[in-house]
Amino acid sequence: MKEVHIGVVLEQTGPFSLEELCRACGLPREWIIELVDHGVLEPQGRGPERWRFSGAEVGRTRRALRLQQDLNLDVAGLSLTLELIDEVRYLRRRVRDLETLLGR
Repeated sequence: MKEVHIGVVLEQTGPFSLEELCRACGLPREWIIELVDHGVLEPQGRGPERWRFSGAEVGRTRRALRLQQDLNLDVAGLSLTLELIDEVRYLRRRVRDLETLLGR
Protein backbone atom coordinates (compact mmCIF):
# COMPACT_ATOMS: atom_id res chain seq x y z
CA MET A 1 0.00 0.00 0.00
CA LYS A 2 1.27 3.48 -0.89
CA GLU A 3 2.19 5.73 2.03
CA VAL A 4 0.34 9.07 2.15
CA HIS A 5 1.69 12.15 3.93
CA ILE A 6 -0.57 15.01 4.86
CA GLY A 7 0.85 18.38 5.87
CA VAL A 8 0.06 22.03 6.28
CA VAL A 9 2.01 24.85 4.65
CA LEU A 10 2.62 26.96 7.72
CA GLU A 11 3.57 30.04 5.73
CA GLN A 12 -0.03 30.17 4.46
CA THR A 13 -1.72 29.79 7.84
CA GLY A 14 -1.74 31.63 11.11
CA PRO A 15 -1.77 33.57 13.25
CA PHE A 16 0.50 31.75 15.67
CA SER A 17 1.15 32.42 19.33
CA LEU A 18 4.73 32.60 20.60
CA GLU A 19 4.50 29.01 21.87
CA GLU A 20 3.08 27.76 18.57
CA LEU A 21 5.88 29.48 16.64
CA CYS A 22 8.46 27.93 18.98
CA ARG A 23 6.98 24.45 18.40
CA ALA A 24 6.65 24.93 14.64
CA CYS A 25 10.30 25.96 14.33
CA GLY A 26 11.77 23.89 17.16
CA LEU A 27 13.24 26.96 18.84
CA PRO A 28 13.39 28.19 22.41
CA ARG A 29 11.15 31.04 23.46
CA GLU A 30 14.15 33.22 24.38
CA TRP A 31 15.53 33.06 20.83
CA ILE A 32 12.21 34.15 19.30
CA ILE A 33 12.00 37.03 21.80
CA GLU A 34 15.53 38.09 20.83
CA LEU A 35 14.53 38.04 17.14
CA VAL A 36 11.59 40.32 17.96
CA ASP A 37 13.80 42.62 20.05
CA HIS A 38 16.15 43.06 17.06
CA GLY A 39 13.34 43.64 14.56
CA VAL A 40 13.82 40.36 12.71
CA LEU A 41 10.22 39.40 13.51
CA GLU A 42 7.34 41.82 13.90
CA PRO A 43 4.42 40.18 15.70
CA GLN A 44 1.06 41.79 16.27
CA GLY A 45 0.06 42.41 19.89
CA ARG A 46 1.71 43.79 22.98
CA GLY A 47 4.03 41.56 24.95
CA PRO A 48 5.05 37.95 24.41
CA GLU A 49 1.84 36.49 25.82
CA ARG A 50 -0.29 38.40 23.29
CA TRP A 51 2.01 38.24 20.28
CA ARG A 52 0.56 36.77 17.11
CA PHE A 53 2.83 35.80 14.24
CA SER A 54 1.73 35.43 10.63
CA GLY A 55 2.54 32.40 8.54
CA ALA A 56 5.13 34.51 6.73
CA GLU A 57 6.90 35.03 10.06
CA VAL A 58 7.26 31.25 10.35
CA GLY A 59 9.17 31.25 7.07
CA ARG A 60 11.28 34.22 8.18
CA THR A 61 12.08 32.48 11.46
CA ARG A 62 13.19 29.37 9.60
CA ARG A 63 15.36 31.46 7.25
CA ALA A 64 16.92 33.16 10.27
CA LEU A 65 17.66 29.79 11.83
CA ARG A 66 19.28 28.49 8.62
CA LEU A 67 21.40 31.63 8.32
CA GLN A 68 22.46 31.36 11.95
CA GLN A 69 23.42 27.71 11.53
CA ASP A 70 25.11 28.09 8.12
CA LEU A 71 26.92 31.38 8.70
CA ASN A 72 27.12 31.50 12.50
CA LEU A 73 25.57 34.98 12.56
CA ASP A 74 24.49 36.71 15.72
CA VAL A 75 20.99 38.22 15.88
CA ALA A 76 22.17 41.66 14.69
CA GLY A 77 23.82 39.98 11.70
CA LEU A 78 20.66 38.01 11.02
CA SER A 79 18.61 41.18 11.06
CA LEU A 80 20.88 42.92 8.55
CA THR A 81 21.17 39.86 6.31
CA LEU A 82 17.40 39.29 6.18
CA GLU A 83 16.84 42.98 5.47
CA LEU A 84 19.27 42.80 2.54
CA ILE A 85 17.66 39.60 1.23
CA ASP A 86 14.25 41.31 1.38
CA GLU A 87 15.64 44.30 -0.53
CA VAL A 88 17.15 42.09 -3.24
CA ARG A 89 13.84 40.23 -3.64
CA TYR A 90 11.98 43.53 -3.91
CA LEU A 91 14.40 44.90 -6.51
CA ARG A 92 14.25 41.71 -8.57
CA ARG A 93 10.46 41.90 -8.53
CA ARG A 94 10.60 45.54 -9.68
CA VAL A 95 13.01 44.70 -12.51
CA ARG A 96 10.77 41.84 -13.63
CA ASP A 97 7.73 44.14 -13.54
CA LEU A 98 9.55 46.82 -15.54
CA GLU A 99 10.74 44.27 -18.09
CA THR A 100 7.16 43.06 -18.49
CA LEU A 101 5.96 46.63 -18.89
CA LEU A 102 8.59 47.29 -21.57
CA GLY A 103 7.78 44.04 -23.34
CA ARG A 104 11.13 42.35 -22.84
